[in-house]
Order: sequence, then C-alpha cells, then structure tokens
Amino acid sequence: MVKQAENICRQATTQLREKTEPQNWKALKEQLFNKFILRLVSCVQLASKLSFHYKIIRNVTVLNFLQSLGYVHTKEELLESELDVLKSLNFQINLPTPLAYVEMLLEVLGYNGCLVPATQLHATCLTLLDLVYLLHEPVYESLLRASIENSIPSQLQGEKFVSVKEDFMLLGVGIIAASAFIQNHECWSQVVEHLQSITGIALESIAEFSYAILTHSVGANTPGRQPVPPHLEARALRAATSSNT
Repeated sequence: MVKQAENICRQATTQLREKTEPQNWKALKEQLFNKFILRLVSCVQLASKLSFHYKIIRNVTVLNFLQSLGYVHTKEELLESELDVLKSLNFQINLPTPLAYVEMLLEVLGYNGCLVPATQLHATCLTLLDLVYLLHEPVYESLLRASIENSIPSQLQGEKFVSVKEDFMLLGVGIIAASAFIQNHECWSQVVEHLQSITGIALESIAEFSYAILTHSVGANTPGRQPVPPHLEARALRAATSSNT
C-alpha cells in the first residue's frame, strides 16, 4: 500500500510538471482506501499458501468475506491483487523462519511415532519461540558459555558463534527438545534421539540448547538447591540422554 501511495504521488507530480489535467485527489484517495482491504486480504491469502493452508482460505471464502464488509470484487481482481503484492515485494516472500523449521520437524516426529503429541508440543513451541526472541541475547550467551565451558568467552569465540545464532535448524531442535521436557520429561530422551536422527545434530548440542532455553523459561534451579554452572547442567542433560540410549 505504501508503494501504491508513492506511485499515486509520483503520477501527480508528473502531471504537474507536464501541466496536464491532474486527477481528482478525492477520487484517488477513495481508490486507495477501497484497495486497502483487498491488499490486506491478498497478503493473508499469500501467507496461507506459503503455510500450506490454501484450502482453508479459498477465493470463494475471501469474496464472501469482502462482500460482508461491503466490498464487491471478482476472482480476477483477487488474482490481480495478489500479483500486485508479489510485484511490490519483487517476489521475495518465501523467507525461512524458525517456525517453519519447528513445524516441519514436528510433522516428521509425528510420523516417527513420537510419544508426546505434536499438537501439545506445537503450542509450547510457539510460547518458547516468543521467549527466545524476547530474551535472544541472554539465551545465546548461556549457550555460548556452555559450549566453550567458560563463563567469559573471548572476542574471537563470540565472533565464531555468530553462525550458531543464524542456524534456524538448531534453534528448531532446541525449541522442540525444551518443549518436550516441559510437556513430559520422561519422554525427553526419545524426542531428542528422534531429533538427532532427523537432523544429524549431535545429542550434546541439542541438550545444551534445550538447557539454555529451559534456564530462561522455567528456571534451572529448584528451591534450596545451589546454583550449578551452565556447562555442568548441560553435562547432566547429556548424561541423562546417554543413560537412556
């Protein structure tokens, strides 16, 4: 919509320079307003197609929704609107997100016979993803200290750790492992083994990441228990994994 407004202003400027009769501003404003809802719905449609929910938000459903709001459009106008949105974004809409990795892994876990229902894990995963984004630096700082077994990382170690922060697959397995521990800690080892088998990520890495997330979500220390260094806690999780294999 911003680009469309910019185009309208650009056309108006050109008309003034060429001293041609300018279009009625009120009519242009009304046209822009009328297309706002249509563009908004087109964005929802495109998002649903990327999320494989295109059968839920069908053209007929969209047309009925628009009609209930007082907007009458045709299927051709819907398609043209989607195309306008795609052109405005230079067709760059299929950007990877951590949620896409989480949902893909959950689907595979479901086929593999995971003991914790995927629907339960999904709800917890969404909450933990929000938390990781809100506490991004503390979570990854804990993971860095655990991975190098040192409470004071060097600058070089911090720079090399950037690739870990950008690894959505690692984040996905960490989120799912932490969610499984919250939902049913007795099945945690099985879920971690499945994740290791699916992704090839080491059990140690999954355990360390899940511990870092759990530390900042539900807390790592029970009442009356002495604080334990992060790398030792990660070792305890890895030991639990090994003892159940």
